[in-house]
Amino acid sequence: MTAPSTPYRRILLKLSGEALLGGKDFGIDDAVLEYICSEIESVRDLGVEIVIVIGAGNIWRGADRTDSPIDRVSSDYIGMLGTIMNSVALQASLEKHGFESRVCSTIDVPAVAEPYIKRRAAQHLQKGRIVVCAGGTGNPFFTTDSAAALRGLELACDIVLKATNVDGVYDADPRTHPEATKYQTVTFAEVLQKGLRVMDATAIAQCRDHGLPITVFKLMEAGNLRRVLTGEPIGTTIVKQR
Repeated sequence: MTAPSTPYRRILLKLSGEALLGGKDFGIDDAVLEYICSEIESVRDLGVEIVIVIGAGNIWRGADRTDSPIDRVSSDYIGMLGTIMNSVALQASLEKHGFESRVCSTIDVPAVAEPYIKRRAAQHLQKGRIVVCAGGTGNPFFTTDSAAALRGLELACDIVLKATNVDGVYDADPRTHPEATKYQTVTFAEVLQKGLRVMDATAIAQCRDHGLPITVFKLMEAGNLRRVLTGEPIGTTIVKQR
């Protein structure tokens, strides 16, 4: 029997905090953690090195708090702390599944995570550990999408895989526009020009400028992570040119 293969040596998996909600209104649904770990388990035999960046929308959504007395900078730092909580939770679940992992944080929290240092994170990956990058970029005014692009570039990932609740990128919101057309491939320029809601413009520009492709795919469909990694044409891939 032929061993499965993947065109990718190292990937960055971007997970939204909202995905961790599952059926809850707030916090982390253990069933979603288990599902994510089972998806990662399904690609263990491919030998790909995995970096993960998680948002914090299940805990804190500063963008929605326009009437709050908390200023933007403080709100962004609260969100960064939320990503550390999510990352530690994911690490615990990964290790239950037999994966050695490290949480690497841009914010110093030595009791639960080690500091993010590029060379150290790369060494963890080379040793077969999953690296969960927490704390966003470590700076306010940047989203975890930008953090994902930055870490993907720093750690020489071959692709950013953005796991979402839809099965790709459309020319309109498919939840409100049933006639919306899905792109199989789209360029970074088209994403920016058409204002397609994929990742924030900073993240898209970073990936465009350095030729780091992005694939957007549906998270909560069993087997999708493996399908993406083995080259099946699911989701939408964003490239420099087509």
